[in-house]
Amino acid sequence: MVFTEEMLASMKKVEAARAENIALEPRRMTADEKDALLAAYHPDYRDEAFTAIRLGPNAGEKVPVELNAVLEGRSRVLDLKVDLERIDYDVDVLVIGGGGAGSSAAIEADAAGAKVMIVTKLRIGDANTMMAEGGIQAADKPGDSPAQHYLDVMGGGHYCNRPELVRKLVSDGPACIQWLNELGVEFDKAPDGTMITTHGGGTSRKRMHAAADYSGAEIMRTLRDEVLNRNIPVVDFTAAIEILKDADGRAAGAVLLNMETGEVRVARAKCVIIATGGAGRMHYQGFPTSNHYGATADGLVLAYRAGAKLLYQDTLQYHPTGVAFPQQIYGALVTEKVRSMGAKLINSEGECFMHPLETRDVAAASIIRECSTRGKGVNTGTGRAVWLDTPMIDAIHGKGTLEKRLPAMLRMYLKFGIDMRETPILVYPTLHYQNGGVEIDDRCRTAVENLYVAGEAAGGVHGRNRLMGNSLLDVIVFGRNAGQQAAAAAKDVAEPKGLNLAHVDAYEAELSRLGVKDAEPSPKLLPDYTRKF
Repeated sequence: MVFTEEMLASMKKVEAARAENIALEPRRMTADEKDALLAAYHPDYRDEAFTAIRLGPNAGEKVPVELNAVLEGRSRVLDLKVDLERIDYDVDVLVIGGGGAGSSAAIEADAAGAKVMIVTKLRIGDANTMMAEGGIQAADKPGDSPAQHYLDVMGGGHYCNRPELVRKLVSDGPACIQWLNELGVEFDKAPDGTMITTHGGGTSRKRMHAAADYSGAEIMRTLRDEVLNRNIPVVDFTAAIEILKDADGRAAGAVLLNMETGEVRVARAKCVIIATGGAGRMHYQGFPTSNHYGATADGLVLAYRAGAKLLYQDTLQYHPTGVAFPQQIYGALVTEKVRSMGAKLINSEGECFMHPLETRDVAAASIIRECSTRGKGVNTGTGRAVWLDTPMIDAIHGKGTLEKRLPAMLRMYLKFGIDMRETPILVYPTLHYQNGGVEIDDRCRTAVENLYVAGEAAGGVHGRNRLMGNSLLDVIVFGRNAGQQAAAAAKDVAEPKGLNLAHVDAYEAELSRLGVKDAEPSPKLLPDYTRKF
């Protein structure tokens, strides 16, 4: 990889200051300083990027303009012939989404004796879970506790989290680690078998469990194998495009669209679980993303048109360290684990400008400030970025540490001629996580009877900012919970009668009353790269 003269000149400043920066202990910002920084630089505070929802349960509330476009989009079923008298799939529990939350839900529902099926628009495992790198939090070590984990989560979320959801997250965390371990996840362990744990941004204890720097892939591999070993039916390359209701207005299945053939299918179910993941491929405000190809906020649209409420739909997480150079991997995730192991963020002048383990929103805003008003970003050809001084890791912990603990990331950069053991890397915030989502209670229930939501599609667990490692914990805790709850509820649900899409017709009528014309098809399903971001 050929670095520009500007990059090389800045890199020399980073190298010259490395020893001093390793010894430096930057102070953490005060609460007032953080609030001022976020208000001035974080993308969630850019008024022009948001608009007001005009219909539905959240009418009048703020929403990203890109999400509003699909909330006001034209339902795909309106242009298709859907025969609700022909039932193609008939199950107790229908799981929409084949990532970590959906797979966990299906496993638990199956274990409870329910007839369950997964439908996913790509393949099982094609999900943000697969792409998570750094690890999964759980308070299962001496000197730690779920209560301490609770305080960290609440603080990281600016105390906007739903307390009952955080309580569930942290209380079930240790058991979920044990569940994954027993299923076969290869966590990093010491020679005596003790799990190795590290810090993450905003955490007060070392509770990050990892499998090198491909933790999500290892967890997803294990969950996928368990789904297949249980012979749980998986319908790949098939998207849910609308929730079905029964004559009493309860969720009772979904209309499905085969992504390859265009065929329409009807799935009837006593309970439905939405586990469709995030929204990075909406590219809010033109940001690049670390998300997988199918992350287009589908679950929010399906649930909202069915009558469920959204919560914190106006807050997204911009991971502070996305790849800014080379362009071929622009936006890819550089795990926070790199900073937890000692690498620090350095500006173009070789200055360490912030504590490396501030929360993600504060770190992202700090980088944006450094590259904008302070003018201390490095020109990458596509924008400005700062250095993440990765050679610090081996300097601190000994040669070979980075290669052992971050093998996937090392290989990713080596493909482009960059050896992050010897050379710092350029980073800038990338759209990473949907903090908000569908409003649920601690049993994953929504305002629509028999409709459950788990994982990144749900809102409230993380408040307005998520801490590292809590997303993988979220998908396991609430995925399992949704499967257990739906399976139990399905036992008392009679065979759904009078399947209908009346709620879709009513929603469309309201859009017409508002004068919405030429709306885009909704849900989005896949990103459109015929235009430039």
